[in-house]
Amino acid sequence: MLVAAAVCPCPPLLVPEVAAGAAPELDAARTACADALGVLAAARPDRLIVVGPAGQEGHGAHPEGARGSFRGFGVEVDVRLGTERADDSARELPSSLAVAAWLLERTAWADAPIEGLGVGEPLDAERCIQVGREIAAGPGRVAMLVMGDASACRTLKAPGYLDERAEPFDADVARALGAADVDALQMLDVRLARELKASGRAPWQVLAGAAEDAGLSGALLHESAPYGVGYLVATWS
Repeated sequence: MLVAAAVCPCPPLLVPEVAAGAAPELDAARTACADALGVLAAARPDRLIVVGPAGQEGHGAHPEGARGSFRGFGVEVDVRLGTERADDSARELPSSLAVAAWLLERTAWADAPIEGLGVGEPLDAERCIQVGREIAAGPGRVAMLVMGDASACRTLKAPGYLDERAEPFDADVARALGAADVDALQMLDVRLARELKASGRAPWQVLAGAAEDAGLSGALLHESAPYGVGYLVATWS
């Protein structure tokens, strides 16, 4: 049964060493993420499932102890999922789950065992929803940390250039996350999300599947679009 969820963005720039001189620009987002993780801890879950976007190599399960790294961004920062002994046999965490691991380490998460799940961008809505249902049907009280960015097309200098559809799309997602609107998330336009480079679409729909019968209330903690990319932080409890 799903008892709580936190939704956070997943840019490596959340890690100050990666952001370097621009690090203060995301201080508000970091604070909101820490607050969201506090809501998860307060729910006293038996398990924490961390879900984030992943390429084909990162698609699938990542056990507690799996390692991640930001060395590809030019900094010697390594992380691992959870506080247990590192699992050197596991695949390396995709970037989104590495950011989640960094957030969890930063808040000294030790409240429940952790499982990671990378979801590929091509995964269709119905499959994402079904994955979420399977998570909720698993044993114990489950909390979810759901990583993903909104559109990357908010300005001319954005990674996806300016697209006039981006701001309304992000506004709809922000409203759905803030209201814990399961139906709205399940109905997100997969093609539009892909065109707007919204990496959070599949993870959000996994959350929507898990929360179908949970009766959770939502709160939007943060909304911004630095660098032309939509960053949203929300809690469901």
